[in-house]
Amino acid sequence: MAGMELAPLRPWDDFCPGLDRFSKPDVKDLSKWNNRVISNLLYFQTNYFAVAIVVILIVGFLNPLGMFLGGAVVALVFTGSVWAGENKAVIKNFKRRNPALFVVCVMGISYFLLSLCGGVMVFLFGITFPMLLILIHASLRLRSIKNKLENKIEGVGLKKTPMGVLLDLLDQQEEKINKIQDFLESKLKD
Repeated sequence: MAGMELAPLRPWDDFCPGLDRFSKPDVKDLSKWNNRVISNLLYFQTNYFAVAIVVILIVGFLNPLGMFLGGAVVALVFTGSVWAGENKAVIKNFKRRNPALFVVCVMGISYFLLSLCGGVMVFLFGITFPMLLILIHASLRLRSIKNKLENKIEGVGLKKTPMGVLLDLLDQQEEKINKIQDFLESKLKD
């Protein structure tokens, strides 16, 4: 965690500009869609964190015990899945090839465990709803030049942010770093 920087809070007019900066993703090209989502997650991470905190605080105010239980279950399941992904090759390959499905599985297991405790509504509104809002925004928001530049800096490793660490845990940064490294090597040869 040493050397980690918190990304700046982007202006809200950049976060939610006019409709011209939003577009339906190309569902036929999953790698391009995945790239857009990862880029937006890195660029707007502090804004996403702020939106999630507001929703979590509202739900936590309405049901504090349920929110604490829900957060603890999701954190434990995520930690266990990351540990299993690091120690079991099958899970690591699954996580790398199907990151969205991996997150859905983590959330499904969390949902199942919380349904045993009776905390399903808190799970849906306090944990899943902020994630859904973030995924929708990251999928629809078009990237800007500033967004792409910040992501290159993060990908090269000049900056380390909380979202970058989270994406590393989901094995989503490695490919970007390899692409950037290949690009830089090709430019150095020329």
